[in-house]
Amino acid sequence: MARVLVSDPIDNAGVERLSAAGHEVDVKTGLKPEELEAIIGEYDALIVRSETKVTSSVIDKATRLQVVGRAGVGVDNIDLDAATGHGIAVVNAPTGNTIAAAEHAFALMMSLSRNVAQADASMRRGEWTRGKFMGVELRGKTLGVIGLGKVGSEVAKRAVAFQMNVIAFDPYVAEERARSMGVEMVDMDRLVSETDYISIHTPLTSGTKSLIGEPEFKKLKKGVRIINAARGGLVDEALLDAALKSGDVAGAALDVFTSEPPKDMPLLSNEKLIMTPHLGASTEEAQVEVAIEVVDQVMAVLNGEAAPYTINVPFVPAAVREALSPYIPVATLMGRLAIQLSDGQLDTVAINVAGDISEYDTSIIGAAALVGVLAESSDVRVNLVNAPLIAKDRGINVVQERESEALAVYSNYVGIEVRTSTGTMYLGGTSANGRVHLLRINDFYLDMEPNAPYMLFTSQIDQPGMIGKVGTIAGSHDANISFMEVGRDSPRGKATMVVGFDDQLTDAMVADIKAIPGMTSVKLVHQELMTPTQPRLRGA
Repeated sequence: MARVLVSDPIDNAGVERLSAAGHEVDVKTGLKPEELEAIIGEYDALIVRSETKVTSSVIDKATRLQVVGRAGVGVDNIDLDAATGHGIAVVNAPTGNTIAAAEHAFALMMSLSRNVAQADASMRRGEWTRGKFMGVELRGKTLGVIGLGKVGSEVAKRAVAFQMNVIAFDPYVAEERARSMGVEMVDMDRLVSETDYISIHTPLTSGTKSLIGEPEFKKLKKGVRIINAARGGLVDEALLDAALKSGDVAGAALDVFTSEPPKDMPLLSNEKLIMTPHLGASTEEAQVEVAIEVVDQVMAVLNGEAAPYTINVPFVPAAVREALSPYIPVATLMGRLAIQLSDGQLDTVAINVAGDISEYDTSIIGAAALVGVLAESSDVRVNLVNAPLIAKDRGINVVQERESEALAVYSNYVGIEVRTSTGTMYLGGTSANGRVHLLRINDFYLDMEPNAPYMLFTSQIDQPGMIGKVGTIAGSHDANISFMEVGRDSPRGKATMVVGFDDQLTDAMVADIKAIPGMTSVKLVHQELMTPTQPRLRGA
């Protein structure tokens, strides 16, 4: 039996579930920081929402604490580094509100179709103007779902039931998984240009900010309706306002905003816009589901089991941690690079571990590779515990192999192959002196530390002057090169080059490099897309 402190209100179903399992539960809400610090040492588990601040000072006094549970998604109120340093697992409840969020997005779409909010406001003004609110049917219309994760998938299922044609853009979901839902996977250009409705369900990252921005607004099908119940900032609000006023966009519905609550925004007065105050998860059922989900995560940790939604790190025995820890960042970085260098629909991630470390259970290295591949695509924080589960949910095949022999120069080696609908991308690397070394790109061998803020990965013909031309173009654009590494299969044969830059590269500079005769492929990788804390192992 464990002692559990619930310091923020959660649905009573969660409290009853803990008690039924034999745990002693104290519900003490509204505690001041000093009051929480005074009693936290008596508890094995702590469950919070967003009100309680689990600071390093609190954690320092939590001498018995094994797990902190967040009844919800965000964990900004919990000091993750302090928790990790004390071997305390942090878990959350990211899926309990899935149905609530999906139903709300669908409700917004239906309201847009029939002008429900506008007609209601009109009647409250004493008007009876039926002709002003002519609607459209969903049946036969095309819905474009951006982000086919848990919420997006539920929206798609409901749209299919309403006899809509559903297409989706999500490079991190296998095509077979989409087909099983009656959804066709397409690229972004086709989605924005062919759909009657767009519903967005992606996380907000540096790569998805203004996902519907100026290029997309130029391509939108005239009369489209846009729904965003995911994250504020995914749609450029100023451009949306202009498109609504011009009639290019027939209507929009927002549950989320760049700044919440939104203020001094011209969009707010646009009559073609339906707004709700971030209500996606606000259902009675969702609150019950969230409470039960977080309690189940907490009880799993207390029972010594792996909790699927552990936010920080899994527990690994000290001997295994010492052997494998240097190769966790290798696998993660290889995965992050490989997915950025790939095109098409993700199908398979294959992980190869070779050398002395292959004697251990290297599934944790496979999980680290999946963290790298999936981190920027998921609305759930991806970590070593839940990465395999997220990959499975998305229909991604995961293959893991172990070999006893590594490259001659290095005793251990990690290779990651990303297979998509358009081809494969293979990267291999190792750890040397605590640093990640990139040793292989497809069939080309090299040895470098991929540590520049911006990197160009090129494929070209090995010919005189190629390196000089790249350097000249970089100089003309005032971009400082930090390193350059070349690999080739034979003199004047096929070659690859990795060029690191200290400065951000412009589209014009990349275009100039692509235009060099003999250059066959140029891919830009932003290190800012690879800045989340590297997953680490914890143990005794």
